[in-house]
Amino acid sequence: MKVAFPVAPEPTPEDAEASRLLFAGPVDFLKGVVAMDGLPPADRPEVCFAGRSNVGKSSLINALTGRKGLARASNTPGRTQEINYFTLGEHGYLVDLPGYGFAKAPVAVVAKWQALLKNYLAGRPTLRRAFCLIDARHGVKPVDHDIMKLLDRSAVPFQVVLTKADKLGPNAIKPVIAQVETELQKHPAAYPELVVTSSDKDQGIATLRAIIAGLD
Repeated sequence: MKVAFPVAPEPTPEDAEASRLLFAGPVDFLKGVVAMDGLPPADRPEVCFAGRSNVGKSSLINALTGRKGLARASNTPGRTQEINYFTLGEHGYLVDLPGYGFAKAPVAVVAKWQALLKNYLAGRPTLRRAFCLIDARHGVKPVDHDIMKLLDRSAVPFQVVLTKADKLGPNAIKPVIAQVETELQKHPAAYPELVVTSSDKDQGIATLRAIIAGLD
């Protein structure tokens, strides 16, 4: 049976305002983690953001929090080699995972990143959901399936967030959504709802905030 992946609806005005206030409150960079023993205590819910290099993770985190310089985008895709933790007040953690699809990185470095990601995803009991970012201009690529398979094996629910939707017209994005829906049939951990965003145009940001705020 084919699973439907509708686009997430906009939140109610009440939910939108509550989540806006949450993200408008204290949000701070906590630490960059390079090994499992460096993770902060698992004392609150957390969500993580995964995506291939240059998909717009830093821009999305900055848009969610309304802080332009909170998550720093590297001029060289794939340079970020740490799991970066941000505190969302006392509510939870936002976790920025290293970008994948880093063709220029040495094999040993890639292997180290992959091991860290695998251990993190499999061993973090407070991880409520992973958000898998997909560039709306390109849809799901083979490299995206690697992280999705890892999330499947780790039994971590993940939700696809399409980024840079403003680069496409309202009709041009329809076949991309259809392609993503088809590709997600292969992944049992995929949450059956998509979020369409543009960090530049603030599209879908309120929706994603409300989703995160609701993951207690």
